[in-house]
Amino acid sequence: MDHSAIFGPLVSAGYSVRLHSFSALDCYMRLAPLPYTLAETSADIPALARLLEGLRFPGADIADGAVDMDGQSWYFRCVDPDDIRHPSYTLLSLTQDWKTKRFRDLLDMYPLIRELRDQGRGITPKNTIPEPAVSAPWWTGLTPGGDRYQALMDAALILARYGKYEDSTVDPHTPPIVKILRLLDTLKPGLTPKPEAQRLLLTGILVSPRPDLGLELLKAAGFIREFWPELAILDDVDHSKEFHPEGNVWKHTLETFRYRKTVGHGPSSGNGQTAHNHSAYDLRLSLGLLLHDVGKPLAVSSGSRRFDGHAELGARAARKFLERLEFDPPLIEDIYYLVKNHMLPAALPRLPLIRTQEILESPLFPTLLELYRCDESSSFKGLDGYYESSAAYQSYLRNRRNPYRSADGKKMGKRSIRGY
Repeated sequence: MDHSAIFGPLVSAGYSVRLHSFSALDCYMRLAPLPYTLAETSADIPALARLLEGLRFPGADIADGAVDMDGQSWYFRCVDPDDIRHPSYTLLSLTQDWKTKRFRDLLDMYPLIRELRDQGRGITPKNTIPEPAVSAPWWTGLTPGGDRYQALMDAALILARYGKYEDSTVDPHTPPIVKILRLLDTLKPGLTPKPEAQRLLLTGILVSPRPDLGLELLKAAGFIREFWPELAILDDVDHSKEFHPEGNVWKHTLETFRYRKTVGHGPSSGNGQTAHNHSAYDLRLSLGLLLHDVGKPLAVSSGSRRFDGHAELGARAARKFLERLEFDPPLIEDIYYLVKNHMLPAALPRLPLIRTQEILESPLFPTLLELYRCDESSSFKGLDGYYESSAAYQSYLRNRRNPYRSADGKKMGKRSIRGY
């Protein structure tokens, strides 16, 4: 992510700009950045308004000011350069000066941060000089008197982004979730998170390596039932154990994230450091996976079809959910397409082209196939159906490029080819 167009005018005017919180941590850990950037600046709000076109004010509980450009967002906190921030977790106190690229660790969190980085990469430190021992895990660093909602949301995103990769399963009764919940119980609720704050949280969790960890914490803490009831009821719908060994619809949904493929993020994170592609995940696919079965609690049985019409019901429910969280309309329509059509790839080899061509023509169809692969991978069904559907799609593309065949593969006569 290139910050020059946004940060450059501030630095040129003599103001400091520092990445903070997750943006600074991601730079240190060399993870692909979030779709939004968190920054601190010595500029006050009038200076931001003068130097940055399109400045908006999302609310003090989110940021003092924000700028949106080319599908990215930058959130600014106006602070004194010498102030020491006290976030919900001391882990989030790390900052990085955007101009010099130097990190600032005023609360001596480097040993813990480095340990998290090395665990995420599977690295065993081999230093000749021993580092100071980590005195306590990050979840013990809650700021006394902090906001429970903010602490919970930060904890969920920390788990999703920096949770141990070797953890294969998660449930609400395993550490660190139990320990975090005990700490959160000592805090006052604070302000109800606005839709924009909820959207940023969900976006951050879903583009992270372990969304299952973050989402399970939110569910165990009651956040999902309070704010995202469309997801909460997934835990109340059982699945057939024959095809879904992972359990109910909620467990199945979390399981699908394990099979996502990373997407290339490019050689740089925009801060002069190499980004590791293993942390870059597609938001569109991840939202599709999260919401692909939200229609099952709304569906009724019809003959052998237990969840009859759940794709159409789910598409409408997904649209309302995303509109409530104020996602961009084009993205909402993309997710509507994915959820509504997520059952089609399974039947693609057997359906006539007249029923599928419009769906196949969509530039989102490759993403729909990826959703189908992740969905099938989380069950006992295997991937035979996925490969058959992929072959059918490949055949369609080949026929569409062939001037001597129709899109369904039939030979075309000379009169048809010449347009007679």
